[in-house]
This record gives sequence, structure tokens and C-alpha cells, in this order.
Amino acid sequence: MQTDLFNFTLPDELIAQTPVEPRDSSRLMVVRRGAGTWEHRTFRELPSLLDAGDLLVRNNSRVVPARLTGKRVDTGGAWEGLFLRVTPENLWEILAKTRGKPQVGERIAVGQGLEIELVEKLESGNWLVRPLSAEKPYKLLETHGTVPLPPYIRRGVEGPGDRSRYQTVFASIDGSVAAPTAGLHFTDDVFRELANRGVGRVDVTLHVGVGTFRPIEAETIDAHTLHSEWASLDTRTADRLTTTRVHGGRIIAVGTTSARTLETAAQDGQFAQFEGETSIYIKPGHTFHAIDGLITNFHLPRSSLLVLVSALAGVDLMREAYAEAVREKYRFYSYGDAMLILP
Repeated sequence: MQTDLFNFTLPDELIAQTPVEPRDSSRLMVVRRGAGTWEHRTFRELPSLLDAGDLLVRNNSRVVPARLTGKRVDTGGAWEGLFLRVTPENLWEILAKTRGKPQVGERIAVGQGLEIELVEKLESGNWLVRPLSAEKPYKLLETHGTVPLPPYIRRGVEGPGDRSRYQTVFASIDGSVAAPTAGLHFTDDVFRELANRGVGRVDVTLHVGVGTFRPIEAETIDAHTLHSEWASLDTRTADRLTTTRVHGGRIIAVGTTSARTLETAAQDGQFAQFEGETSIYIKPGHTFHAIDGLITNFHLPRSSLLVLVSALAGVDLMREAYAEAVREKYRFYSYGDAMLILP
């Protein structure tokens, strides 16, 4: 399938640079894939669009202040890095950018004076570094890092309020370098209304990686390789998902990350505990074993995320819905509006 099928033209002014307030005042396009129709609502109306017995599945991963800036201690040259993960050896894997050729053993001063030591350059081009502090990794990042906004939002520069706003209200487990953005629209009020309506919720975890921003550059979507990310779904959640299905409830994934976690854990058609790396690439033709619906944002052209939502709703319907969203001036991408895809 040609990648150009997932391309579209988006005016710059539709790329949201700031979030709306309150969170649940964002717009919501409701797409019914069976009928091939859509309607325009607001996110705070979500509870009225779901049924008692439905189950929302959220990604509880928390965005860490992963962007690091500083200077090379020996040369004074500018250095930029993006924290990716902590290794079993308590080293940090960093995507780094600087002039010259840094050497193993060199030190970098970042943030408020934290020094990190370059330990090894990997085949990927990333570096393993050792923070010269006894503090826990995520505590150090809170002090010395900044929010890793995507480059299309103010060129990735953190502004007032981003540290709380580029985060879901239910985030609880540190590890993502990008927000699971479908969850950004939820408020405590929306969750209370959902509960009153009999809609349940469970959490899974997928730590969103930097590959989220990588477009499909190949001519065909099959030639693209998806990055690997760590995900987890526990036994109790698997049992709740199974019970929902047995009683006829619908499983609604909050975001493509939740969808990928669920489809990874249910590839044999049954829900089971899962913990580990997943690189599942959901494309048109995929047989969905886990989800009935999806809450998602409006994604970048030529992205694996747009391919995923097209696999669920249909390529033609998504192309038409996105064209409608542009006509109606929906706000796109991380701080933008939302879409609810239902059967």
C-alpha cells in the first residue's frame, strides 16, 4: 500500500501550539465506521456517547522531562540530548547532538549543573552515559531536564504550564518521552460522569519513545519498520477485559499506544498478561482482536499512527474524515482536538 495514501495537506495555523482550557472543551469528531459517518461534538460529551458496560483502556505512562541541554566540560561547546531510557546497569541511553566528536570519558554539564559522563557510543548513534549523582534517574530529570515537546509545538521549547499540561491527569508511571496525547482531554469530571453511566476503566502502560515522531519515508507502508517500546498489561486487567467481552461490553482504547498494547497482549484472540518490548505495526488488513473503538488525536501525515487509525476505520473513511477536519478547522496533533472511532 502506497504511503501517499496517508498524506494530506495541513495549513500551519491548524497545528495547535497551546492546549485548550479546560481540557474537556476540545472538539471531538465522532466517526462511526459501520455507517461511514461522522458528527461534531465536544469532548465533555464523551460519556453520552458510550454505553454502560463499555470499558476504557488508558495508558498511564508519565512523560519525564527528558530534554537535556548543556555544555561539554572540556570544550565549552553546546550539547543537546534526549533521555530515552535507563539500562539495567543504571546507565542512561541518550539521543545526543553536538558539534565535533565527543569521546568516551568526556563529561557534559547539563541543567542546573548535573554532570554526565560519556560511557559508550552505540551502533544506533545513541550514547550510554553515567550521571555523576546518586539521585534516582527520574528525580534528576525533574531537576535538570525540560519537557520534550514535539518539534511542531514551539520548536520543542517548554513554556509556562507545559510540565503539567503535556501530561494526562492519570499519569502515574515514569518513562515516556512523548505524551499519549489522546488522554490529555480527560478531566476528573469526565471520569465521574463515565462512572455514573456505568463505563469502566483500566490502565495499561506503554512508554512512548522518540520514534513516535518518525514519519514513514518509504514509498510503501510495508517497507517501514516500527520502533520498539516497553509495554505492560497485568493479569487483573486481562481478566477485566475478558469479563467485559463476555458480558457484551465494548473495549475502547484511549490512544494508539493503548491500542498497540492491547493488540500485542491479545494476538491469539485471548487477553493475557504481557510485559516487555512491542514493535507491533498495525496496518490495513490487521485483524483486531482486542479493541472495538478508539479515542485518538489527529495525527501527522505519513505516520504509523495515521496508518493504525486507518486500519481500524478504513483508509477511505479516514481520508474523508481528515479532509472534513481541515475544512472545519479542527486543531491537529498533540495539543489538538480528538476523534472517537466507534463501530
